[in-house]
Amino acid sequence: MYYELRTYTLDPLKMADWLALYQSHALEVQSEHLGNLVGFFTSEFGDVNQVVHIWGYASLDDRMARRAAMAADSRWAEFSRRNRELGAVLRLQSRLLRPTGFSPLQ
Repeated sequence: MYYELRTYTLDPLKMADWLALYQSHALEVQSEHLGNLVGFFTSEFGDVNQVVHIWGYASLDDRMARRAAMAADSRWAEFSRRNRELGAVLRLQSRLLRPTGFSPLQ
């Protein structure tokens, strides 16, 4: 199992707008295609203008296939267009993680 940890640093004044856009136009599409949402968070301390979400994949090939299918979905293209127009995302960081043998998530 692999976990993708994605951190978006947002314009603090656009955080609420971005979360509303994500919930209305992206969450359903990502849930359909990516399938295993482990968690979706906003930061409370440190860099407080961040959104963090974690998705689980059976393998790297599974991740590639799922993300390719999502990229081909017209609903994802619509979200991407609206996301660019909103201009809230300042930075995206993506990390792929493998759990240790003693991790509760496997």
